[in-house]
Amino acid sequence: MRALKLGGLAAAGALGLAALIGTPSAAAVKPTPKPTGSPKATPSRSAPPAVQCTPPQPIAALQTEPWAQQRLDFTRVWNLTRGKGVTVAVVDSGVDAGHKQLAGHVTSIDLTHTMNRDCVGHGTAVAGIIAAQDRRSRNLPFVGVAPAARLLSVKFTNQDHTDGADPNLPLAIRTAADHKAKVINVSVTSPDTAALRSAVRYAQAHDALVVAAAGNVTDQDKGTTGPAYPAAYPDVMGVGSLSPDGSVADSSNTVTRVSVSAPGKQVATLWPGGYAPNEEGTSFAAAYVSGTAALVRAYHPKLDFKQVKRRLEATADGSSGTGSGAGMINPVQAVTALLPGEGTDSGGAAAGGGQAIHITYRNRPDRQTRSVALTVTGIALGGTAAAVAGGIFIPMGRRRRWKPGTHPAPDRQDS
Repeated sequence: MRALKLGGLAAAGALGLAALIGTPSAAAVKPTPKPTGSPKATPSRSAPPAVQCTPPQPIAALQTEPWAQQRLDFTRVWNLTRGKGVTVAVVDSGVDAGHKQLAGHVTSIDLTHTMNRDCVGHGTAVAGIIAAQDRRSRNLPFVGVAPAARLLSVKFTNQDHTDGADPNLPLAIRTAADHKAKVINVSVTSPDTAALRSAVRYAQAHDALVVAAAGNVTDQDKGTTGPAYPAAYPDVMGVGSLSPDGSVADSSNTVTRVSVSAPGKQVATLWPGGYAPNEEGTSFAAAYVSGTAALVRAYHPKLDFKQVKRRLEATADGSSGTGSGAGMINPVQAVTALLPGEGTDSGGAAAGGGQAIHITYRNRPDRQTRSVALTVTGIALGGTAAAVAGGIFIPMGRRRRWKPGTHPAPDRQDS
């Protein structure tokens, strides 16, 4: 039976990086996925299970703006929307609600009946990408995609992974829907179960967009890994992981159906008590999509979850190959594009406090097509110029008794 696991993978070279800059060790940035054994039965509330809550140590600060933040350029739409009024649920290992870039913006629910703290680090990393507050004026270069969104942490586990299906996962998705989350981020992969399918349908019936990681693979897994759930369910936004060069990351599961993709390699984000500079996995790609979905839902409040999903897909940058879906998410176009069939009554002007900006979504430039087009255009213009010249100068030549290949005859004057 496949293991339920949080979606992050260990970043390559983490130990070497730690030795150089004080990064968390390889364990801090996720160990190689492996089963850890079935969780023990949850005791009663009066006797919570003992939990070793020692997430790996973070680094104190990030020094530069992360590449993913530069690539997506989502701050360009912050004058229109920052996600205000939208609740994004983080169904995960909990969130460090006291982090300096999250404090005051997180509501926590603990389904493990242990503690609200994030004992793994994964949930905090996901939450930071979605909605970390803007502290650039204090020399903190990292920001979340939708800092005005409200985060709902629904903690369902204290472990990196477990054997089989965790009954707390479907409960967490239902709980998020009951608390009116309009975007539910599930950076988790699980076996297909009736309870999980039912929970996803329940959330969708409450107009929640479920955004889920496509899952990660190791070199040993490749060729044997099947689709991941809930990402592979109908109308769920499955998310693949891209590298800084725009290619599909080697660790991204290409068997799962993918709607769009996002940065998921060499990703910097928050960590309990600090920062993690080099995370990898579809977990973090999903978080970028959830943040973008929050921007869209805030600016276009009349769109239902299916319309939001279509908008995110239609405005992506174009496929990068198998496992990338419609390609890299494009927050600016997702918010501002005028799409066929939506009309102008999607609520953008009301939500943004001004007139909607109508920008048609762009495709990635095709240099080969452009070169051919310019060549054809040049030939056509040259032919037109020749025809015009011929229409003017040939009659003139004939009047002067000019023939091709000869000089014009000199004019003779009558004496």
